Amino acid sequence: MDVLDLARLQFAVTGSLHFLFVVLTLGMAPLVAIMQTRHAISGKPVFERMTRFWGQIYVINYALGVFTGLVMEFQFGLSWGGLTHFAGDVFGAPLAIESLVAFFLESTFLGLWIFGWNRLPKRLHLACIWLVTLTAYASAFWIMVANSFLQHPAGSVRRGDHLVLTDFSALLTNPSLLMAFPHVIGAGLFAGSFVIIGASAYQLFRRTPEQEFFRRSLRTGVVWAFVGTNLAVGFGYAQFAFVGDIQPDKFKGALPGAALGNMILIGQLVHTIVMFVLLPLLFRNLLARARWMHPVLMLMTPLPFVAAILGWLTREVGRQPWLVYGRLTVADAMSPGLTKEMVTLSFAAFAGVLGLLALADYLLIARVVRRGPTQVDLGAAEPAEPSPEPALVL
Repeated sequence: MDVLDLARLQFAVTGSLHFLFVVLTLGMAPLVAIMQTRHAISGKPVFERMTRFWGQIYVINYALGVFTGLVMEFQFGLSWGGLTHFAGDVFGAPLAIESLVAFFLESTFLGLWIFGWNRLPKRLHLACIWLVTLTAYASAFWIMVANSFLQHPAGSVRRGDHLVLTDFSALLTNPSLLMAFPHVIGAGLFAGSFVIIGASAYQLFRRTPEQEFFRRSLRTGVVWAFVGTNLAVGFGYAQFAFVGDIQPDKFKGALPGAALGNMILIGQLVHTIVMFVLLPLLFRNLLARARWMHPVLMLMTPLPFVAAILGWLTREVGRQPWLVYGRLTVADAMSPGLTKEMVTLSFAAFAGVLGLLALADYLLIARVVRRGPTQVDLGAAEPAEPSPEPALVL
């Protein structure tokens, strides 16, 4: 394997690991916000407990996912200096907006939400989690703007040895973006809802005392899995309407063709199960009691993540050998002077760090799921400070 193939493999592995965190964050944030909204409207304590329990899983994934994003930034600077030189004036603009506006706002509102339990007014605290959701979607939007530019470099012209931005609005109306962004949002809801479904099925299968809690959680997961799979599948197919015009050779290679076929297969399979098995059982109030179905739901939990990675591979590998389609090849985008030894060392370091973070994320989330909603730290009331003993008067 030469240095180019090694650098491509490094980005594929680290990008896939990073995307696992991203897709769960995009799915869990709106679901937690919906749970808290239901508590604000109904006043039922079960919805507050659901918000705290599933919110803790969201916070764990978000906190560890931040570090995976930093690894991706290092990787761009190390391996792909040619991209920065050639297209940095255009490609860097949406990434800068994402970092300076969307990400920092998301982090700020999330901090207010985490530490605002029992401190902020209830409506203001509820607004914080919705602002977290909106800024998370804004962050994903700007990332997809940058990625869509690589797929179809709209709004730019070449001047000398680099591209310059001539029409910012063309970036925002890029045909590669318009259907891909809702598709990613659907994939997030797909993944987040199935984490809730799988964890709830696990607890129901164990006949946990928290039956009502996990019945409601399972119901929430199935309803939003229906929404997520419809968005992901619908906008996934909608992309075929224009992809042939901007990238006619997209699916001709063996790898992107196979990855696409398996995205479609998994998405359609899960969508069919949700539509014709889970929803009917749910509406007949049989799903929570169907213990034969619970192990199946647990085994299905990873499928949305597998489908998301295969979809990402299809999108990225399908435009090879171009990094900026029609403008800059992957070979020309590599940093000058990069050696096989350098890439091997960075590959081992980056993949090792991301692998450990992914393992830690899984173990921490599994621990929260096993412990159940009775042992949740997020939003727990602080113990009252003991009153000072009266002074002894002589």
